[in-house]
Amino acid sequence: MKSTGSSETDAFWMKRALALAAEAAVAGEVPVGAVVVMDGAELAGGRNDREANQDPCGHAEIHALRAAARARGSWRLSGCTVYVTLEPCAMCAGAMVLARVDRCVYGASDPKGGFLGTLADLSAHPGLNHQFVVTAGVEADAASEQLRAFFRRRRREDPQR
Repeated sequence: MKSTGSSETDAFWMKRALALAAEAAVAGEVPVGAVVVMDGAELAGGRNDREANQDPCGHAEIHALRAAARARGSWRLSGCTVYVTLEPCAMCAGAMVLARVDRCVYGASDPKGGFLGTLADLSAHPGLNHQFVVTAGVEADAASEQLRAFFRRRRREDPQR
């Protein structure tokens, strides 16, 4: 099930994810941040680090899910919500299915890679053994601008990119 809009709680946690995304940008990474929340408390956060580690799996969501599982002592993240600044890709959406999260809240839609409603929707795929609720567009303007600013800066620094 996909919904739009947000609560004050969603906006609060998305701002935390945006702060992690800003850290990624400072490190030269695409600015995506993610936070896993359970019972109103942060279990873990993560940010992109694909370039630094030359790791195709170095996505913010993967780091946050792994850290949350360690913090919880279980790979099952039932009862958790993942807040992420950019709509998750197929890998990250699939990881959320496998982790059994209850919900994902994202900021900006991803027309080239989003798999929670844009290109496909793994959160509600009838063939999978788990489904979760998706809330789209929370702090979308801030998340989109963060990405646009990063890529504008990168194009200025390296026009061949």
